[in-house]
Amino acid sequence: MALADFFKKKNSGDVAKDRLKFVLVSDRANCSPEVMEKIKNDIINVISKYMEIDAEGLDIQITQTESENNNGSVPALYANIPIKELHHSSGR
Repeated sequence: MALADFFKKKNSGDVAKDRLKFVLVSDRANCSPEVMEKIKNDIINVISKYMEIDAEGLDIQITQTESENNNGSVPALYANIPIKELHHSSGR
């Protein structure tokens, strides 16, 4: 991922859409939008060590899924991370 991608200016509609998405996701997860943003940034930082990703296309959601132990519905983190290129092993 190019460093310039992080500083690319978004139009106000895209910014508003991203903020609304984080509010909705954080509401479902019962955590603040700030925590969801930190989770997203941590995921970007870790995954970027191994592959180049499209951070703008990253989609993180909290969904409900059925527990394997039949304990009912439990929250699950869903991440759709578009991969641009895998880094070849270079001692990382």
